[in-house]
Amino acid sequence: MYITLETDYAVRIVSVLCLDGGRVDAATIAGRANVTLRFALKILRKLVAADIIRSYKGTQGGYQIKMQPADITLKTVIEAIEGTYYFSRCLSAEHECSRGADGICCYQKAFGEITDMVREKLESYNFADLIAGSDEYRERCDECNERTKEKLQAE
Repeated sequence: MYITLETDYAVRIVSVLCLDGGRVDAATIAGRANVTLRFALKILRKLVAADIIRSYKGTQGGYQIKMQPADITLKTVIEAIEGTYYFSRCLSAEHECSRGADGICCYQKAFGEITDMVREKLESYNFADLIAGSDEYRERCDECNERTKEKLQAE
């Protein structure tokens, strides 16, 4: 079992925006996240709809993180892209047990417990902590801080 590539890319995109903190154009986001621009735009629309990021139109347009990185969890991003996480579709209200054993199935209870465990674990990881604990992002954070300093000095 894997998360989808789209979700993997969404995590990268949110990380890029958390690191930058400011308004970033889509092409820059795509480049930093190593995602094609077309796919990045599709993901950015979903993240805007989920209120994780905001978009700005026009020549000075772009995208900016809307929530504090400490308030954005892996669960938030995954569910923004894929919908509510369930270990098995039989737990979802949209699906019906094909065996007619809804509520009495011996597996449904176990699948429900697994679902709860995974959702709780995903909720426990926030982007502020993930980025702070990452050597890769610490280096990128230093680069972002330098860019921010350069922007402020230029103004």
